Amino acid sequence: MANTDVQKQELLEKVENALNNIRPFLQSDGGNIELIEITDDLIAKVKLLGNCDGCKMSASTMKAGVESTIKNFVPEIISVEAVN
Repeated sequence: MANTDVQKQELLEKVENALNNIRPFLQSDGGNIELIEITDDLIAKVKLLGNCDGCKMSASTMKAGVESTIKNFVPEIISVEAVN
Protein backbone atom coordinates (compact mmCIF):
# COMPACT_ATOMS: atom_id res chain seq x y z
CA MET A 1 0.00 0.00 0.00
CA ALA A 2 2.89 2.39 0.71
CA ASN A 3 3.96 2.10 -2.91
CA THR A 4 0.54 3.38 -3.99
CA ASP A 5 0.88 6.34 -1.61
CA VAL A 6 4.30 7.14 -3.05
CA GLN A 7 2.96 6.91 -6.59
CA LYS A 8 0.00 9.13 -5.70
CA GLN A 9 2.33 11.69 -4.10
CA GLU A 10 4.47 11.70 -7.26
CA LEU A 11 1.37 12.25 -9.38
CA LEU A 12 0.26 15.10 -7.12
CA GLU A 13 3.67 16.75 -7.48
CA LYS A 14 3.66 16.33 -11.27
CA VAL A 15 0.17 17.83 -11.56
CA GLU A 16 1.14 20.74 -9.27
CA ASN A 17 4.15 21.34 -11.52
CA ALA A 18 1.85 21.43 -14.56
CA LEU A 19 -0.48 23.85 -12.76
CA ASN A 20 2.48 26.10 -11.96
CA ASN A 21 2.95 26.49 -15.72
CA ILE A 22 -0.67 27.57 -16.14
CA ARG A 23 -0.97 29.78 -13.05
CA PRO A 24 0.70 32.92 -14.47
CA PHE A 25 -1.87 33.07 -17.29
CA LEU A 26 -4.77 32.65 -14.88
CA GLN A 27 -3.30 35.14 -12.42
CA SER A 28 -2.89 37.74 -15.18
CA ASP A 29 -6.70 37.68 -15.45
CA GLY A 30 -7.18 37.82 -11.68
CA GLY A 31 -7.74 34.10 -11.23
CA ASN A 32 -5.96 31.00 -10.01
CA ILE A 33 -6.36 27.23 -9.80
CA GLU A 34 -6.13 24.72 -6.97
CA LEU A 35 -5.63 20.96 -7.18
CA ILE A 36 -8.29 19.33 -5.00
CA GLU A 37 -7.45 15.66 -5.51
CA ILE A 38 -6.45 12.93 -7.89
CA THR A 39 -8.98 10.13 -7.75
CA ASP A 40 -8.09 6.44 -7.76
CA ASP A 41 -9.17 6.29 -11.41
CA LEU A 42 -6.66 9.07 -12.27
CA ILE A 43 -9.01 12.02 -12.65
CA ALA A 44 -7.50 15.31 -11.50
CA LYS A 45 -10.08 17.46 -9.73
CA VAL A 46 -9.29 21.16 -9.73
CA LYS A 47 -11.02 24.32 -8.59
CA LEU A 48 -10.88 27.57 -10.50
CA LEU A 49 -10.47 30.54 -8.16
CA GLY A 50 -10.88 34.30 -8.26
CA ASN A 51 -12.01 35.75 -11.59
CA CYS A 52 -11.77 32.30 -13.20
CA ASP A 53 -14.56 30.96 -10.98
CA GLY A 54 -17.75 31.42 -12.98
CA CYS A 55 -16.07 33.15 -15.94
CA LYS A 56 -17.86 32.45 -19.22
CA MET A 57 -14.52 31.31 -20.71
CA SER A 58 -13.78 28.88 -17.86
CA ALA A 59 -15.05 25.81 -19.78
CA SER A 60 -12.67 26.44 -22.67
CA THR A 61 -9.89 27.36 -20.25
CA MET A 62 -10.40 23.99 -18.54
CA LYS A 63 -10.27 21.92 -21.74
CA ALA A 64 -7.85 23.87 -23.93
CA GLY A 65 -5.53 25.15 -21.24
CA VAL A 66 -5.68 23.22 -18.01
CA GLU A 67 -6.52 19.69 -19.17
CA SER A 68 -4.17 19.72 -22.16
CA THR A 69 -1.28 21.06 -20.06
CA ILE A 70 -1.81 18.55 -17.26
CA LYS A 71 -2.08 15.64 -19.72
CA ASN A 72 1.06 16.86 -21.48
CA PHE A 73 3.03 16.92 -18.20
CA VAL A 74 1.33 13.88 -16.66
CA PRO A 75 0.11 11.44 -19.34
CA GLU A 76 -1.17 9.07 -16.62
CA ILE A 77 -4.04 11.47 -15.91
CA ILE A 78 -7.22 10.35 -17.72
CA SER A 79 -9.12 13.62 -17.45
CA VAL A 80 -9.43 16.86 -15.53
CA GLU A 81 -12.66 17.97 -13.89
CA ALA A 82 -13.58 21.28 -12.30
CA VAL A 83 -15.26 21.20 -8.90
CA ASN A 84 -17.20 24.03 -7.29
